[in-house]
Amino acid sequence: MIIKDGTIMNPATQTIISGDILIENDKIIKIAESITPSESEEVIDASGLVIAPGLIDTHIHFRDPGFTYKEDIHTGSLSAAHGGVTTVICMANTSPTVDNVPVLEDILQRAKAEDIRIYQAASISHSLKGETLTDMKALKEAGACGFTDDGIPLKNAAFCYKAMEEAASLNVPISLHEEDPAFITNNGINHGDVSEKLGVYGSPSIAEESLVARDCMLALRSGADVVIQHISSGRSVELIRMFKAQGAKLHAEATPHHFTLTDEALLEHGTLAKMNPPLRTEADRLAIIEGLKDGTIDLIATDHAPHSAEEKAKPLTEAPSGIIGLETSLSLGITSLVRPGHLTMMELLEKMTINPARLYHLPYGTIEEGAAADFVLFNPDETWIPTEYASKSSNSPFTGKELYGKIKYTICRGKIVYQD
Repeated sequence: MIIKDGTIMNPATQTIISGDILIENDKIIKIAESITPSESEEVIDASGLVIAPGLIDTHIHFRDPGFTYKEDIHTGSLSAAHGGVTTVICMANTSPTVDNVPVLEDILQRAKAEDIRIYQAASISHSLKGETLTDMKALKEAGACGFTDDGIPLKNAAFCYKAMEEAASLNVPISLHEEDPAFITNNGINHGDVSEKLGVYGSPSIAEESLVARDCMLALRSGADVVIQHISSGRSVELIRMFKAQGAKLHAEATPHHFTLTDEALLEHGTLAKMNPPLRTEADRLAIIEGLKDGTIDLIATDHAPHSAEEKAKPLTEAPSGIIGLETSLSLGITSLVRPGHLTMMELLEKMTINPARLYHLPYGTIEEGAAADFVLFNPDETWIPTEYASKSSNSPFTGKELYGKIKYTICRGKIVYQD
């Protein structure tokens, strides 16, 4: 296969060139200004398109095993491919929980049948109870790429610190869901002017900030690679910036919904704008964008969280939190960050490709000879409107919204896995 006449953007080397890419099997064989195809060679015309490394999403839920009416490994993989995502890291809050080797091995074995690359994080604690550490060493040896109790915070500081120390010794990231339930009356809804209009108390930002402050200190002491997941508060961004400056190996995720929307979206979209942590104020959104600009936030991840239409049709305080995100993440980055001038295209791609690859020690996220042939080809100036999804679920506040950045091809292991 040859990809011809595209704009090749490689965040790993910070280079932009115009040219062709020759692929054989699953590797990049040659990159040149012009490559002449043989008669049998498949040719993709990439004129007018950006060729970037396949996106790497470090925070997704495929709901498999246990909740496959919402999503499963296969439909999740299709959804990723539609969004230009060639590598995903699945969270551990399945049923049964990924807290033992047999469950982990079952998922990884079934994942081999899919067209994208699927990695699995294991849980920090047994049954997500925050009380007993899993056998992290055995789980890593069986293929776990990191550890998280995502969806549930670690309330015990000493337990959290012990988990960080173990993760540091294994040289894998540990990712933390920062919401102290003691502060929260109704989760998924920011406590503020909007929640008062809706007649609910909600979740104040202190619920996140108090745990972020604690865990920034624990990260500094433990030396672990600590990921603060789906950051929603401007004060949390400030805390991470401060502790990074002191040498903590902190990494922060921003989701497209947190840098695009505020809690005002609840008034328009209802439960489709309900997620944990919640959308907060415009000041928080702008602080997240500042964190992305200065590198305090180094990852963009979707927290792709499918739910059924019946579940999201429940009243606001009863419906589950979360939205899907794999199929709109690149477009929201372009629409909300690149076009307004907050980030360059290279800076956006860096947070969606090479930064997650380096954090998880993955040999992807780059375009160079000998590297994996994983790409997303897209037109950054073409608009489109999400109406239907490859996911089993459609719980998104972005349905029907015009977005910039149309994905034309997703290629994984040298094979076209999505074509517009």
